[in-house]
Amino acid sequence: MASLLFSPAKYRDVTLRNRIVVSPMCQYSSEDGFANDWHFVHLGSRAVGGAGLVIAEATAVEARGRISPQDLGIYRDEHVDELSRNVRFIKEHGAVAGVQLAHAGRKASTRRPWDGRGTVTPEEGGWTTIAPSAIAFADTYPTPVEMSLDHISTVVSEFAKGAERSLAAGFDVIELHAAHGYLIHQFLSPLSNHRVDSYGGSFSNRARFALEVVSAIRKVWPERLPLFVRVSATDWAEGGWEIDDAVELCKLLRDAGVDAIDCSSGGSVMKPNVVEGPGYQTPLAERIRRDAGIPTGAVGMITDPVQAEHILVTGQADLIVLARELLRDPYWPRRAAAALGASIEAPAQYRRAW
Repeated sequence: MASLLFSPAKYRDVTLRNRIVVSPMCQYSSEDGFANDWHFVHLGSRAVGGAGLVIAEATAVEARGRISPQDLGIYRDEHVDELSRNVRFIKEHGAVAGVQLAHAGRKASTRRPWDGRGTVTPEEGGWTTIAPSAIAFADTYPTPVEMSLDHISTVVSEFAKGAERSLAAGFDVIELHAAHGYLIHQFLSPLSNHRVDSYGGSFSNRARFALEVVSAIRKVWPERLPLFVRVSATDWAEGGWEIDDAVELCKLLRDAGVDAIDCSSGGSVMKPNVVEGPGYQTPLAERIRRDAGIPTGAVGMITDPVQAEHILVTGQADLIVLARELLRDPYWPRRAAAALGASIEAPAQYRRAW
């Protein structure tokens, strides 16, 4: 029987050669948001490795939306050229090029992982952060400024500009980052959103910002190109965002023109109440796929080709989104094809190895 993992998947006018997706993974290796040789090799090697969709890391739509000063950005027109170089190489090797548009909100202006934890001070290149409410993520994080209505309008516009620059760079898929405790998720979760205006309180109010961003992107992103959204399907914390909320949100996203949901979890609290294990987030993808009626990607501790195939065959998800496993092995898709008896084209330069 043919492998479902290595069957094509079509979203609008874009066809993925297989259902393996390179998850957006921060590299913390930029200067002023610019992509460089590290990104070129990192992303390009995963395309050569055989993935169907290669998504560039969380790419900030404004400078204050970067997680760290070393984050990738798309907040200047000058960022487009180097991103275009990456896109061209990815496409030359048969993969679809995607970008994750992001804003870190209250989790911005922090140190990259290998430089320790905590806030980056203004003297070190840090900045004032913004969020739906003036609540710090943790003691070692900066306390953000509560966003005014003008702030909200500005950030929505910056997401649209980021989408326009993504198109100019040649990307064929946008993934909107609405997970992991970053800005859009901060509006969604009652743990981080204590507003009393039209952007806080009820579910519909807390979902308003996410839907405004999707609408703004869809107005400038061509009808022929798909829009994905990464959600945290639960906060894994008492009083927080839950899977039932995520299902209702994904119904609204589906109706707003979103084509698939990348189903992750957590990020709103420092120590979530979660037991991790192989495929631990896959049931979230299955629930959203079934109850919201939208294609999903499963992500999180998926490492074995048979495990990935099983998720698809049993209807738990439509795409397999790999992160750390593809850091360990950029050629995992080729190993998976061999394990599942599938054929996968190799670059001419590498064919003698397969």
